[in-house]
Amino acid sequence: MALIAPRMTAGLPVEDAEKLQRALAGSHDITVFVDGTVHRLPPQARDAVVDLLSRFSRGEAVAVSSVEEMLTTSQAAELAGISHTYLRNMTDRGEIPVEYRGTHRRIRRAAIVAWLEEQKKTDQAKRQATENDGPRAPE
Repeated sequence: MALIAPRMTAGLPVEDAEKLQRALAGSHDITVFVDGTVHRLPPQARDAVVDLLSRFSRGEAVAVSSVEEMLTTSQAAELAGISHTYLRNMTDRGEIPVEYRGTHRRIRRAAIVAWLEEQKKTDQAKRQATENDGPRAPE
């Protein structure tokens, strides 16, 4: 599922595409400047930028879209710090939303993060309630 609507960009004019193709030929050293500051991209981001530029250099139209990361139940359980079985039971009860890919469950990373935040709030509320009760004076 896209987080932000995809953006379509038409292919470059032939002359611009050819210039970009020559610039990319034999090099994957891409330097990114933002407000005059150089940023080194991690390999995955660099590869995505090179792929995008390569498509433009061939005169292709390009669609850019973001997607929400989907986790397996094992990945989601590890992120949440709970057992795989406990997580599956929570999805069965509807406590954590789940999507199916065939018979395989997939859980949005955002759903796990939201659940963890809710657990943190619940724990804090319990601690505060315990502290407010405090030790009782003898009668």
